[in-house]
Amino acid sequence: MIYWQLFLSFLQIGALSFGGGYAAMPLIEAQIVTSHGWLTTTEFADLVTIAEMTPGPIAVNAATFVGTKIGGILGALAATAGCILPACVLVTLIAGLYLKYRDLSVLQSVLGTLRPAVVAMIASAGVSILLNAFWGGGTIALKETNVIMVGIFVLCFVLLRRTKWSPIAVMVLAGVLNLAISMFP
Repeated sequence: MIYWQLFLSFLQIGALSFGGGYAAMPLIEAQIVTSHGWLTTTEFADLVTIAEMTPGPIAVNAATFVGTKIGGILGALAATAGCILPACVLVTLIAGLYLKYRDLSVLQSVLGTLRPAVVAMIASAGVSILLNAFWGGGTIALKETNVIMVGIFVLCFVLLRRTKWSPIAVMVLAGVLNLAISMFP
């Protein structure tokens, strides 16, 4: 039964997550944290970090992680299959249609209409991760703010926007800084 639930949950995510992995994060959170309670908000934040750091699409990495946690290897296979099946079918169909009708103004209009929705989904995921990092998913109060995480965020943001540091180097620096800070109470 759990394998079927994993498959169906990630099938929904795979079918509705237009715009890539970050756009899928609100859908994944709704399924695995809110609907099923498979992960806590803190575990979800860890999942996002792990899924982002590992090679491959974020949604597929998340499906594999959640499937493994909930149902072992078979759970990982069920969740991952559910996540990638809609994309395989849709991309095959859409590629054929796009190649045939790519010059139609209606098609270009539909694609243009989807862009703001995708941006909103990515922004929603970003805000959710930010709230969890700075306030642990709880209430937003100045006294509850994790000042260290805010400082690391600001430093990373400045490095990414103002220098030519690679995102990988910035992520490693953030991890090392947090580890070093956590060693000194």
